[in-house]
Amino acid sequence: MYGAIIGDIAGSRFEFDNLKSKDFELFSKYDTYTDDSVMTIAVAKALSESKKNAYKDLEEKLIFWMHEIGKKYPNCGYGGRFYYWIMNDETKPYNSFGNGSGMRTSACAFIAKSLDEALELSKRCAAVTHDHEEGIKGAQAITAAAYLARTGKTKEEIRAYINEHFYKLDFTLKQIRRSYRFDVTCMGSVPQAIEAFLESKDFEDCIRNAISIGGDSDTIAAMAGCIGEAYYGIPEGFKQKAEAYFDPYLKQMADESSSIVYEDDI
Repeated sequence: MYGAIIGDIAGSRFEFDNLKSKDFELFSKYDTYTDDSVMTIAVAKALSESKKNAYKDLEEKLIFWMHEIGKKYPNCGYGGRFYYWIMNDETKPYNSFGNGSGMRTSACAFIAKSLDEALELSKRCAAVTHDHEEGIKGAQAITAAAYLARTGKTKEEIRAYINEHFYKLDFTLKQIRRSYRFDVTCMGSVPQAIEAFLESKDFEDCIRNAISIGGDSDTIAAMAGCIGEAYYGIPEGFKQKAEAYFDPYLKQMADESSSIVYEDDI
């Protein structure tokens, strides 16, 4: 989950000022956390509490914590429909296929005990808002790639699984870098995030790859960072650098949920 948060923070300053390069300062005074980090933490908090009840009350916990934490950060970059859902205490999904479902799902890959459970948890975490089949597909693809990475699968095996079950990864970052544009749909950003991981040589390179294609930089880097953490781990000091951007409340929520999310890590 911290891989997603680091990606979000590193990509934040490039979201509307795209950089088609891997040459940049990873952590900057101009960076911040966005809705990607806030919702990653909210979902992790919901999963960590619902785990005690075998996830029977997961939807209830998701709705509670996404509202509870989300309302405290009204200006962190929510999309318009999600902002309305948060601020007006909505409880029904709204058929979205935006990449908000994929950017918040990383805890599913770390808390699950099997691939089937990871896919089921990510589906449920997506569907409280993003119940369109493509919204669920995007969340499951990120979770599946991260779970497979976490459990020792090779990049070739991960690519093959994604190709068979989710998206055709029939491009390279070099091929799309010049022409790729801002796209907040799962279909237009999740495959690119997965490819950013697959072409990386380490965690930091994964984040740099994701940001280097432009587009919705913070979210693409958050999704890639989720998989990168599962495969490489996080370099020493990166978690502390990311948490330095948080206020005490958000750090507390992250610490409380992560202690349970990571406790069964393989």
